[in-house]
Amino acid sequence: MAVKFQDYYEILGVARSATQEEIQSAYRKLARKYHPDVNKNKGAEDQFKRVGEAYEVLKSPEKRKRYDTLGENWRSGQDFTPPPGWESFGGQGRKQNFGYDFGGFGSTGFSDFFDMLFGGLGGGFGEFRTEGGRSSDARSSRGEDQEAEITISLEEAHFGGKKSIALETSETGHGGRTRRSVKNLEVRVPKGITDGKRLRLAGKGRQGPGGGPPGDLYLRIRIEPHRTFTLKGHDLEMDIPVAPWEAALGAKIEVPTLDGPVTITLPAGTQSGQKMRLKGKGLSGKGGKQGDLYATIRIVVPKRLDPGERKLFEELARTSSFRPRK
Repeated sequence: MAVKFQDYYEILGVARSATQEEIQSAYRKLARKYHPDVNKNKGAEDQFKRVGEAYEVLKSPEKRKRYDTLGENWRSGQDFTPPPGWESFGGQGRKQNFGYDFGGFGSTGFSDFFDMLFGGLGGGFGEFRTEGGRSSDARSSRGEDQEAEITISLEEAHFGGKKSIALETSETGHGGRTRRSVKNLEVRVPKGITDGKRLRLAGKGRQGPGGGPPGDLYLRIRIEPHRTFTLKGHDLEMDIPVAPWEAALGAKIEVPTLDGPVTITLPAGTQSGQKMRLKGKGLSGKGGKQGDLYATIRIVVPKRLDPGERKLFEELARTSSFRPRK
């Protein structure tokens, strides 16, 4: 019996020569776009199912090769009738209702076209459900790796240590229904980790189908903006406000660092915009080495003057030979 052909490459928007990385990237983008929890438009759920089915085939070199043997039948929309010999792969005509968790984006059934090509094979799909709801055995395999993003403070990146996090995940429960759950984890943040780095939590990814081992969970680190410091690699930058008389006469001023305040000497005649380097006062690094802290001097003047202050400034204006615009 002919069924409607599914061009999985066209569904994902990739070339037939696409790499596995390109296929995975396209799938993740489309799955997020059409996920029913995000996209409430009519037809989004059906498109989400097609995207998941296409990825399930093209992510597997074995199933992709089997699919590619269709050769001239690539024309989108064409009816497809399997060639002689393919019937043996279809479970002797017994239709299966597969349930599969598409990388954390939900669970759904596959099309008749998919069943005709892969029905009854198992082929690494994990446990599948027959129409009667009875579970059948399938080849177990390792679960998919997952990735999430966590935000830490600059202080947590500097000192390291343990951090408790809660990640929302989707799991396929009884009857193939998707449910949301919260996974609580304790993560060890390495001292001196920088923005954009990834932490690997072995065995904390998606459970493998058919009772297979779970994949890994990768946590991408984002360091939240700090009220005082700007992070540049392992170096820190900050502005230091100073009074005009401190800049002119020189002074000892207190400067904050991640390890606590330090006192520095401000030379007489310091100019606004001048940078002072505090060696080893930046973010922690490997081997105990720290970055540097660069403090930019900003000369500020009082917004309001009391009578005594005004009198002193007026006297300075009359007697000073300093001409800043000459």
